[in-house]
Amino acid sequence: MSKYRALACDLDEDLSRLIHFLRMQGVPHRVTEERGEQVIWTRSEADADLVRTLYRDGVPPETAEPVRVARPAVGPGWGVMLRHLPVTLAILAITAAVAVWTGLGRNLHALAWLSFTPVNSMGQLAASPDLGQWWRLVSPIFMHFGIMHLAFNALWYWELGRRIELRSGSFWLLGLTLLFALVSNYAQWVFSGPTALFGGLSGVLYGLLGYCWLYQLLAPNMHFDLPKGVVIMMLAWLVFCLSGIISVLGFGAIANAAHVGGLVVGCICGVIAGGMQRMRGAL
Repeated sequence: MSKYRALACDLDEDLSRLIHFLRMQGVPHRVTEERGEQVIWTRSEADADLVRTLYRDGVPPETAEPVRVARPAVGPGWGVMLRHLPVTLAILAITAAVAVWTGLGRNLHALAWLSFTPVNSMGQLAASPDLGQWWRLVSPIFMHFGIMHLAFNALWYWELGRRIELRSGSFWLLGLTLLFALVSNYAQWVFSGPTALFGGLSGVLYGLLGYCWLYQLLAPNMHFDLPKGVVIMMLAWLVFCLSGIISVLGFGAIANAAHVGGLVVGCICGVIAGGMQRMRGAL
């Protein structure tokens, strides 16, 4: 999938010779309309640099032999990913560090520092949040209970988070992550009761899923184009968890309220942002 923004210019500018040359050279690319501009996307930073060079210096005349363009066969390195995906990588790094610190849910002393409500003098979770310890409103998303729980959520945050960060920027992804964390954590606390211990990124993931899904329906773009099967699978899994079968089979409690709360607020944000983008495109 093309993900590097190589070039943006006015809609009325003729890029036909440049695009024809890229096709002749076998350079993977895609042209989209974004906020009143035509944008060329590429699969690698090297291809993006090539597009910018051709645009600046002009397309060379056609020859009998195609010009061989050297491009790396490997994917982007850590330097490139850190530059383009700092928030996605930071959230995953914090999640991994917390997993080690808490022993994947076995270290109760560590979990007590991250739970939605603090531990009282009786060694139990307090009945209400302590706003003085503001980090608790978000920190449960970093707690995971088991390697499969961690791996599933980390892989999905990488898949959904990087799409939003590449499309809308790092600050936007950070804002959505914090918002979805607040809503999903609060929803789970209200539903499960004040003394229940819960955690995981899944509420945020359903928020990101709902955001991409509804945004894409209103303002299609290359980054949020999730396969229909993925959306159906995630929604089916949500319904399956709501049925209670998972708990009956002994696989532990599922934070269903966090999932539903995250999905609802994500869909609302997707409708708002996608609707605004659609209006801008219609102007």
